[in-house]
Amino acid sequence: MKDTLRIDDTPAAVDSAAWNALLAQQAKPTPFMRHEFLSALHASASAAADTGWAPCFITLWRGRALRAGCALYLKSHSYGEYVFDWAWADAYERHGLNYYPKLLSAVPFTPVPGTRLLAVDAEARGLLLQAITQLARNSELSSAHLLFGDEADMAAAEAHGWMRRSTVQFHWHNRVDAPFADFTDFLASLQREKRKKIQQERRRVAEAGVRFSVHHGPDIDTDLWDFFYRCYTRTYREHRSTPYLTRDFFHRMAERMPDNWLLFIAEREGRHIAASLIALDPEQRVAYGRYWGATEHVPLLHFEACYYQPLAWCIANGYQRFEGGAQGEHKMARGLLPVRTHSAHWLSAPRFASAVADFLQREGAGIDAYVDELQERNPFKRGAGPLPSAA
Repeated sequence: MKDTLRIDDTPAAVDSAAWNALLAQQAKPTPFMRHEFLSALHASASAAADTGWAPCFITLWRGRALRAGCALYLKSHSYGEYVFDWAWADAYERHGLNYYPKLLSAVPFTPVPGTRLLAVDAEARGLLLQAITQLARNSELSSAHLLFGDEADMAAAEAHGWMRRSTVQFHWHNRVDAPFADFTDFLASLQREKRKKIQQERRRVAEAGVRFSVHHGPDIDTDLWDFFYRCYTRTYREHRSTPYLTRDFFHRMAERMPDNWLLFIAEREGRHIAASLIALDPEQRVAYGRYWGATEHVPLLHFEACYYQPLAWCIANGYQRFEGGAQGEHKMARGLLPVRTHSAHWLSAPRFASAVADFLQREGAGIDAYVDELQERNPFKRGAGPLPSAA
């Protein structure tokens, strides 16, 4: 049987069971690539054509069997990506060329590493990437990009002439041989000055009268979701920005992926004052720091809500990793270590592709030096904590 290529302008057109079954076969699946998550982004008008994210999902079929699939978007801007190409767009504009629209394989607004090219094998992955490149060429687009992919994605992209780019995130890892018994045990593994700083920060939040309650997805009622969304939007307003996600998106998450969410509510004097929402992958035992906000200012509350409370929960519940999101060197002092993340890029104009390749070579050398410097500042006592590879 011959393979059939499909391009759909809505995730709803792709069979959800087939998509999720293919995702489960991948080396680095995440909840954010589930059909329910991607569909909710589109149906809630969070990632849709009107917001600059026009879906053009590519799938490869052999009969009724899904062999490969990619969440692909036609982008009219570079917001919500966390791998920055504004300088490339500016260079195109200064030379009288259009950088937008461009093709993007990514999870909108979600800088979480994982498999992007879902495929049954390397051959199908290569065909999928070839189709993406050909779509960009046929549509006379400036470029195509694959963000936060896994190693199989990167290898396939480089084999097809795409350029690799690296960035750095900060992830917490539990110890493998002797998992931390509790948060106190975790603190004991840190160097003295780091341990004392965390203890002082937590003490100041407690002395301000702040207490926390924890709510797992099925137990997060509408009032709690509404309060969280108030906090979430307030964070964007304070930064003079517009929230990416609509309230309807979180309504859909509560309905369709409740087990993948954990909400920390900060309370003081009987009222809610802050919320921190993290995502969970119960099967892989991984948690992801996602969204937070506060209605009152309490010094150091952000660190308690977004790092210390989630880490204590991860340790108590046997989770192996907590990913703190994009950037944030300050996370290192709190036990999150540097990890390289990767993207791949294809540019149609040879002159620009050559210039970007030169830039990425120089940038990559800088990233290598940066990671080496960070590793010298390991916050753990020698031999007391985990030290995952930053490669």
